[in-house]
Parts: sequence; C-alpha cells; structure tokens
Amino acid sequence: MLLIALTGGIGAGKSSAGSLLARLGAVHVNADQLAREILERGEEGYNQVVAEFGDGILSSGSIDRGKLGEIVFADPERKKVLEKITHPLIQRRFKKLLATLPENTVVVYEIPLLAENPDRVEEFDLVLSIETAHEIRQERLLARGLSHEQVAARIKSQASDESRRAIAHFVIANDGNQDALLRSLEEWWTTFVAPKISG
Repeated sequence: MLLIALTGGIGAGKSSAGSLLARLGAVHVNADQLAREILERGEEGYNQVVAEFGDGILSSGSIDRGKLGEIVFADPERKKVLEKITHPLIQRRFKKLLATLPENTVVVYEIPLLAENPDRVEEFDLVLSIETAHEIRQERLLARGLSHEQVAARIKSQASDESRRAIAHFVIANDGNQDALLRSLEEWWTTFVAPKISG
C-alpha cells in the first residue's frame, strides 16, 4: 500500500486535487469527512465534544460545525482542546478503513493540519502539498460565503506555506483552473507515483 498525505492551506484546492487523484486511480480519503462522521449524534466524538463545549454548539440536536468553528478559530487554546478529542478518533477510523483496502492500493489522505502535527509525517510514504496564492485562497473562501473576518481567522489558525513546504516531498501550485491542476497532477503521478506501484 502506498500512503500519500495530501495537505495545503484552507482554500488551496486540496479536495479538488484529491478528487482528481482518485480519477488517476487513488483511493481518496478526506480527514474532514471522517471528522464529520465522528461528530455525528450517537458517536463517541459527539458526546465528548458536546460535554466539553456545551449545548450552545447544537442545532436541532446535531453539532453545528459553523458554531463550533467560530469558537475554536477565535481561541487557539479551545482549538487544541477540540483536536485532542477528535484527532485520536479520526486516526482510529482511518486505520479501520485502511484495513479494508487491498494491499496494492494507493491511498491519498487529505489531511489539512499535517504541518501543525509534523510528528505524523513519518506515517506516510509521500507528502504532497497543494499551494495557492493568498489572494486566490481568499477569493475562494469569500465565494463560499465566509466573511473577511472568518477568512482571516481560519488562515491565521493554520500553519504557513513555508511550514508545509518543510514537511512536503512535493509541492504543486494551484493558481490556475481545474485543467491546469489536473495536468500538474498527471505529470506528478506519472513521474513519482506510477513507478512505485508498478515496481
């Protein structure tokens, strides 16, 4: 099994890159999706997070990720508390998923906060970082409906591009359109991934 970490800052286009890599033959796993699953009502993560952050983060009995985000992106200490609860549960779910896959699978694990947790880098065979100019990331996030203040808080809460470059084996720029990103990923896959899985 070839395990590839896919990282990058918010708005850089990690999910687009993950979807395109799935078209090239990888199994794309999104850490944010696993995070949603462990916070569903009845899950261990749901119970722990509600106990810690209170009923104010709930909407119709479910955790409102927007409300929770407002708390943790405004307070680094509360963010650490949340991560201490969720990260072990996400890792456990990821390992359970890996156990169901064939040995020759290429797994692309989309993990936004890898640079913030550099001790995890050694878990992966390759680390690919998607990098996008700050202004473009800002435009994308504003288009998603976030306010300027929310965009600034989320970008500030994450590691810098320099920190991500320091842990990455490869960096791919995503300043163009989807076709340009696909061409870059195809070239990278052919040069660096295909030889590993064929050999």
